[in-house]
Amino acid sequence: MLLQRLREYSERLDLPPTLYNESPVRYIIELNAEGKLLNRQPTDTADPSSPRTRRGQRRLVPQVQRASGVKPLLLADKADYALGYAGDDSKPKRHAAFIELLDRCAAETRETAVTAVREFLRSEPLAQLELDDTFAPGDIITFRVDGVFPTDIPSVRAFWAAENDPAARNSPIMQCLVCGQDRPVLDRLQAKIKGVPGGQTAGTSIISANAKAFESYGLEASLIAPTCADCGERFTKAANDLLANERTRIRFGGMAFIFWTREEIGFDLRTFISDPQPDEVRGLLESVRKGGRAPDVDGTKFYATALSGSGGRAVVRDWLDTTVGEVKDHLAGWFSRQRIVGPYGEEPEPLGLYALAAATVRDVQKELAPPTPRSLLRSALTGAPLPPGLLYQAVRRNRAEQGVTRPRAALIKVVLLSNETTDKEDSMVQLDPDNPSAAYRCGRLLAVLEQIQHQAIPSAGQTIVDRFFGTASSAPASVFGRLIRGAQPHLGKLQRDRRGAYVALQRRLEDVLAGLPASGFPRVLTLEDQGVFALGYYHQRALDRAQAREAAERRKAGAASPGDEPLVDEDLSENE
Repeated sequence: MLLQRLREYSERLDLPPTLYNESPVRYIIELNAEGKLLNRQPTDTADPSSPRTRRGQRRLVPQVQRASGVKPLLLADKADYALGYAGDDSKPKRHAAFIELLDRCAAETRETAVTAVREFLRSEPLAQLELDDTFAPGDIITFRVDGVFPTDIPSVRAFWAAENDPAARNSPIMQCLVCGQDRPVLDRLQAKIKGVPGGQTAGTSIISANAKAFESYGLEASLIAPTCADCGERFTKAANDLLANERTRIRFGGMAFIFWTREEIGFDLRTFISDPQPDEVRGLLESVRKGGRAPDVDGTKFYATALSGSGGRAVVRDWLDTTVGEVKDHLAGWFSRQRIVGPYGEEPEPLGLYALAAATVRDVQKELAPPTPRSLLRSALTGAPLPPGLLYQAVRRNRAEQGVTRPRAALIKVVLLSNETTDKEDSMVQLDPDNPSAAYRCGRLLAVLEQIQHQAIPSAGQTIVDRFFGTASSAPASVFGRLIRGAQPHLGKLQRDRRGAYVALQRRLEDVLAGLPASGFPRVLTLEDQGVFALGYYHQRALDRAQAREAAERRKAGAASPGDEPLVDEDLSENE
């Protein structure tokens, strides 16, 4: 199904000639029509200042997949093939095969430019050229004859296509799994997919079997999934186009996620996933709530796949076949579930996929595994529940960092709500003082006790959260009694020195404790409860900060009452 949809996408592209692809060509050997050198030094087109041209300017040149054998590329190849350059690992047969291919091309096309290159290569090319110490024999060399690249001549391109036609090599006739027709099929795909994370620099194959473990029914190499030459080239070039276009590709966590619609409709999924803008998200939520439909857009088929590399193979991690309308509906639910106030009580803003995935690890580049972004993407686009493993990762990071960041709080909320049978709109967005959950109350209580300590001892080097967050969030009964007793001297100091702060904090402490069950603090909290604990802690902190800012603004405006003092200093640290 994936390969068929990629082939369909290729019909929308302006594809290069058969078995031609854009590659960096570093050196150009200038010749005249008789095959004489116009310049003893090859023209070096490399531009180190640009990653795209650091190995030469990119041109359409012949390409075909090469295995371990000798396989020359027509008129554009490395120095050992094109010039017979004697490196340490050179193989003399390579240059001979290059000349033999060139002879056949000159005989069939009768092009003057091809004949000129052949004459030059027959007259000891290395003796005529001046190659300095900077010469890179591993980069591509091609030829230009009186200003014309032979590789651009239509008859040369036609020769190259015919040279690699499976029908001309007595390839087996089988049913192509893409087009369904009985045709000569490839024993190896003739092109590679470029830009798949984890794959080889030269590219990866989406169909490959180079060991007995990967073979089936006695079929080897690419014959395990028979593909005709046309379909193989088309779906490979379609994948390369999607991977090269930032509008249709998201790459992180060792994975590349590509997506497209059956017809071009201007639907920009990448922005919603990578950099969601509040106005656009609000517009999406509003359109879904109103139930308005645009049949010409929402009924369009939408496809997506996740790819990662394993050596020379491209591994298909996921595949999605749906419609734009369904994707919009699920995206609206996704952004609704992740809504949560900012750390200072700000209005909820949408978070991109990267921020949510990064919240689960310490070092994104080293620790983020493909299953994490893949699960987030599938949930965002299909509404599928998120695995409990993501909740575990978020809770573990809370314990390691002794705190809760906004992205991690949003991720916890999404995981919890995605596994609920009923999804209440606007639930757990901000502090819920009536929430009866003991875990939620314990999270709030830790935040209140932290504020009591901070107000009494602003310069404390280590807070109770630094010391007890992990235990309080997993085994509340073992620690909260001691923490409440330890808060009494702090409250006594506040009662003596800051009466207003004491009254407010004492009232808040009593309100939180009053909502706990009669049996007291839970002995242990489940994984889900630890997530709820983190939300209670985060919500309480956000409310405290919001109230502190409001009080500070009233004081600046001269409208503060005598007892109006902030319970949270605005510079209180926050792990954001």
